[in-house]
Amino acid sequence: MTTASDPSYPAHWEADVVLRDGGTARIRPITTEDAGRLVSFYEQVSDESKYYRFFAPHPRLSDRDVHRFTHHDYVDRVGLAATIGEEFIGTVRYDRIGPDGRPASAPADEAEVAFLVQDAHQGRGVASALLEHIGAVARERGIRRFAAEVLPANGKMIKVFTDAGYQQKRSFEDGSVHLTLDLEPTAESLAVQRAREQRAEARSVQRLLAPGSVAVIGVSRSGGGVGAAALRNLRDGGFQGHLYAVNEAVTTDLLDGVRAYRALGDVDAPVDLAVIAIPAERVPEAVAACGEHGVQGLVVLSAGYGESGAAGLDRQRELVRQVRSYGMRLIGPNAYGVINTAPEVGLNASLTPAPAPIRGRIGLFTQSGAIGISLLSALLRRGEGLSSFVSAGNRADVSGNDILQYWYEDEATDVALMYLETLGNPRKFTRLARRTAAVKPVVVAKGGRHTPAGHVVPGTRLPDTTVSALLRQAGVIRVDTVTELVDVGLLLASQPLPAGPRVAILGNSESLGVLTYDACLAQGLRPGAPLDLTTAATPEDFREALGAALGSAENDAVIVTVIPWVNEQEPQDDLAEALREAAATRPGKPVAVVHVELAEFVDALSPAGGLPAAGVRPDPVRTDAPGAAPQGAVPPRPRASNTGGAGTDVRIPAYPAAERAVRAVAEAARYGQWRRANAEAGQVPVYEDIDEAAAAAQLAGLLAGAGDAVLTLTDADAAALLARYGIRVLPTLPAPTADDAVRAARALGYPVALKTTAPHLRHRADLGGVRLDLATEADLRRSYEELTELLGTPGELLPVVQAMVPRGVDTVVRSVIDPAAGAVLSFGLAGVASELLGDTAHRLVPATERDAAGLIRSIRAAPLLFGWRGSDPVDTPALEELLLRLSRLVDDHPEVVGVTLEPVVVATEGLSVLNATVRVAHPPARTDLGPRTLPSY
Repeated sequence: MTTASDPSYPAHWEADVVLRDGGTARIRPITTEDAGRLVSFYEQVSDESKYYRFFAPHPRLSDRDVHRFTHHDYVDRVGLAATIGEEFIGTVRYDRIGPDGRPASAPADEAEVAFLVQDAHQGRGVASALLEHIGAVARERGIRRFAAEVLPANGKMIKVFTDAGYQQKRSFEDGSVHLTLDLEPTAESLAVQRAREQRAEARSVQRLLAPGSVAVIGVSRSGGGVGAAALRNLRDGGFQGHLYAVNEAVTTDLLDGVRAYRALGDVDAPVDLAVIAIPAERVPEAVAACGEHGVQGLVVLSAGYGESGAAGLDRQRELVRQVRSYGMRLIGPNAYGVINTAPEVGLNASLTPAPAPIRGRIGLFTQSGAIGISLLSALLRRGEGLSSFVSAGNRADVSGNDILQYWYEDEATDVALMYLETLGNPRKFTRLARRTAAVKPVVVAKGGRHTPAGHVVPGTRLPDTTVSALLRQAGVIRVDTVTELVDVGLLLASQPLPAGPRVAILGNSESLGVLTYDACLAQGLRPGAPLDLTTAATPEDFREALGAALGSAENDAVIVTVIPWVNEQEPQDDLAEALREAAATRPGKPVAVVHVELAEFVDALSPAGGLPAAGVRPDPVRTDAPGAAPQGAVPPRPRASNTGGAGTDVRIPAYPAAERAVRAVAEAARYGQWRRANAEAGQVPVYEDIDEAAAAAQLAGLLAGAGDAVLTLTDADAAALLARYGIRVLPTLPAPTADDAVRAARALGYPVALKTTAPHLRHRADLGGVRLDLATEADLRRSYEELTELLGTPGELLPVVQAMVPRGVDTVVRSVIDPAAGAVLSFGLAGVASELLGDTAHRLVPATERDAAGLIRSIRAAPLLFGWRGSDPVDTPALEELLLRLSRLVDDHPEVVGVTLEPVVVATEGLSVLNATVRVAHPPARTDLGPRTLPSY
């Protein structure tokens, strides 16, 4: 007998999942304590579903059935249940069978599998989620194939199997469909799993952002406090659905003009979203009421959770358990709220008062409420609107990954802006960000580089430079400050991507043009000579010059610089109109404006900003006078415009400093180049000489009996393992005496190198522990004597002899497994460049041919590889191949947790690996390859 408290109970199989409709369920092993739940579940299943399961009428479960379906050994017989609250909504089980189809034990590697899903929950993806999890359990227990018998009329279940992406066989036998599924994950099964994950998680966020009804729990009668503020913002923001206020002490029918109730259960209509603003100790009661009422999601504004210490963190974990037990999702706790500016929704379930954000094309996610306030204010001041906003607070459930899933398919969002303090699951984040960045820009400002002691958000183990490199590889635009986040977002939301790095500069100030020119060079752009229109330039002069620059095939972007007129007689609104008309006449290239102390000019760039759609109600909280606009931007471009001049629907971002405008243009140019380069997926090459099976066998032997230890391989074992992947390490021979050194040199052939391998001297040629080009026995003996006299005894120095290799550039190639990000491939030059200056580039594994080529070109010292100052270029194709082979090794064998090849001498033809250090260990579970799960709590 097994219960959830027994040591044999596999608690690691428990998982929360998001279903197809955005709701959640918990999957867990079935125990002997579930007999009553199983009977109740079966009673709610239709006779047709029972017939499909048992191939005959089976109206009720016998005692023998109940015993069989609740007693498992979790090896040969396993049952899993999908639950909401305490109720089963679906079950799956497998029974290991032998070649004759009868019950068996290991080493039999086939099992019969069967499902049953409550009719009310069919169509929600319950069976697909159960199949993923029971498949992972089976692989863990040594089962490689599932067999299933399905009635031909049971099309839904046949589709569950056929759509899973596994290799399968199908036959028709004795009136039923016989299916055999190979459980080894395939590219297709992984793609299916991730597509389902994306649809489910996007739908779960959509339910939070587009509710048909909202209840605010914790609205004070006095009109003060967080709950009352949230209610007012929902009401004044023009929420298009039904709105309710909940206060247990309410004595009137209305609070702030909104229908009020003493308890959520008194609301005689569905409630999709609940905003909770009550003390933390009372939140569980409110969550229970929401769950019982069928609420789909919660925004918990209440504080007193993970940010307040260990007790608060425990309270937060319990909150997540409770929320998920009802199939709900949670934003928060300690959240600032959510906003959706879609005219058919009009949701401002946040603490942002009027004026609320206007409609726009930017999606904004923050982990910090304070940063959220800052970003919202900055966008509002500069006339930019939002599609959606989420400030997730402690992000105990919904995270930036979920929001990326939503934005990926959200047609209302063209640009994703994110302020993150941690990446949570970096492996998943970079995967989602790469996919999203392929269709729309993702801009990230990451705080928490140096996490202070006691801060609630834990820092990552990855160095910040590595994080930046991995984000760049995924196409993410990484910025340093929230100001840059807004600057870059404004440009991307209003302008096309530049086709290259060539920038035209024009304006009425020679000095400002020169500053802009210098800033372009610093950002790696290729600016043309600034065109000085002089301070006497008229709006017409600007219009003609901008039109000519946009029409030139020599330019990819234009930056316009403007200073005040001396006579101040030129109307500044005429200049704004002239620039808009020129940009509208020649669209297709980005334009940015740099202005100096021209508030009136910026205001005149357009009337109110935003992205109104035809027929949309005016924003009820806008207070701008007609003709006025917030400082810092020209008006957004509506979808269609039938009135005004040629430039009335053009948006041009304006910046008060040249450096800020140039940084935005440069980031857009780099992102555009990434988009073009990644239009076609890179390829992971196949090398015929790789012996993957032999490497696996060697690693299994090395790790036998190692337990949890990390082993550093001997030089011989490391060389043998690398050789199986076509990586040859130049042999070294030990030289404990001078005579041994001479014998080694004779075996290797002169000239040779004499090196110390003591840990404190390894790779430290500057300390004199290396002697090169020893062409004779006399040279070798003399060098041996010098080393031992200067640095220590042979027993301390551990000298070795190695053949000389062709001269070249010394480099370092590394791979390390980060627990969060996965395998990371690194490259740099040996010595000061990488060790002191940190000039190292990184890529995620598996690396493609494009990744390898970009990796060696990403370091600042890369010119040394390509013929700097007249030197001969080295064999970079050979270096790229080495990187790709190492990437394949660590990707194929996660037991290889660390590799350092140092130095790798890259010559004009070929390269030589002079030393290799390899560390191996039993690998942790790869959560990104397993079944879909929500983060555990």
